[in-house]
Amino acid sequence: MTRLDFEKRISALRSVHEELIGRKNPAADSNGVWTRYTYPILTAAHTPLFWRYDLNPATNPFLLERFGINGTFNAGAIKFDGKYVLVVRVEGNDRKSFFALAESDNGIDGFRFRDRPLTIPPADGDETNLYDMRLTAHEDGWIYGVFCAERHDPSAAPGDLSSAVATAGVARTKDLVHWERLPDIKSPTQQRNVVLHPEFVDGKYALYTRPQEGFIAAGALGGGIGWALVDDMTRAEIRDEKIIDVRFYHTIKEVKNGEGPHPIRTPQGWLHMAHGVGACAAGLRYVLYMYMTALGDPSRLIAVPAGYTLAPEGEERVGDVSNVLFSNGWIADDDGRVFLYYASSDTRMHVATSTIEKLVDYCLHTPSDGLTTAASVERLNELIDRNLNYYRKTDR
Repeated sequence: MTRLDFEKRISALRSVHEELIGRKNPAADSNGVWTRYTYPILTAAHTPLFWRYDLNPATNPFLLERFGINGTFNAGAIKFDGKYVLVVRVEGNDRKSFFALAESDNGIDGFRFRDRPLTIPPADGDETNLYDMRLTAHEDGWIYGVFCAERHDPSAAPGDLSSAVATAGVARTKDLVHWERLPDIKSPTQQRNVVLHPEFVDGKYALYTRPQEGFIAAGALGGGIGWALVDDMTRAEIRDEKIIDVRFYHTIKEVKNGEGPHPIRTPQGWLHMAHGVGACAAGLRYVLYMYMTALGDPSRLIAVPAGYTLAPEGEERVGDVSNVLFSNGWIADDDGRVFLYYASSDTRMHVATSTIEKLVDYCLHTPSDGLTTAASVERLNELIDRNLNYYRKTDR
């Protein structure tokens, strides 16, 4: 490749990259609760060219990628300095994940990665992979990131290079640039999907947890989404834990479930987003569902609408881990608009929007799961009867 060809190729790559970042993202379909948007907001192709290519013709004469990016997904979210900021899980072709900030002026399109990934100091020499950060701007003044810290299982049999253990890693920051790594949360079980509540509860830090027997399987210990209070996030230890959102047979969360981002405070209670995993003939299906807890007691459920609020559709079903929606980030604006950031199939990031008013109505007035066919038919007939009576009264 001549120097001229090299420069032409770089120019073409830059043009395509800027066109991708600058592309407008019009609203697409709506299920009445959430409005989806036409394009993913972040993909591997959105990452900076100078992450992927050595741009010096002397050291990369064929302009080959030197650091491959496999996916951009499972992002925490926060409104910071007027921008919509995501802490994205970026996975390289080497399967190692790292965190990187991407930000947008409007929360819908124009997301651009900052120049460098985040540097999170290691807690020890054994951790291999960090991912899926939940961000919480806590009332103590810190922004906390709680994430999964993965290590090879020290009790694995010789030659077993797949078994792993998961702990909840913790880091905190004031500016999203400089991060202080805190000790991993101590727990009698493996933990994933741990989320810090944004306010003190009874003078303590409150955690939504997901105890589990193994790295993947929830097992008998993983009865659902848990709740625990800890004295100090700088040396957090889970001693007493209770399950607040229980799994049930033949539901969208029969296999396991986990808290998504931290809940949103409303006058009627705390709004929660979570993922549920159900088994089907095609394998596992990850969907998103909602519930609400009491304002004065965030561990007490007051509403759990039946079924999912979002499920994989179209291209969302295709990727490294197919048929998956996962969210660990949302932003509630002062005007009541809610931006939900969700990943599809461990590959790309999307956005959907709603309002607090609409989400509260959805949670409080959508019937709960009766857990049987008979109960579902009964609920459906109740709705049909109400509608038919309304039609008769209004002569429709």
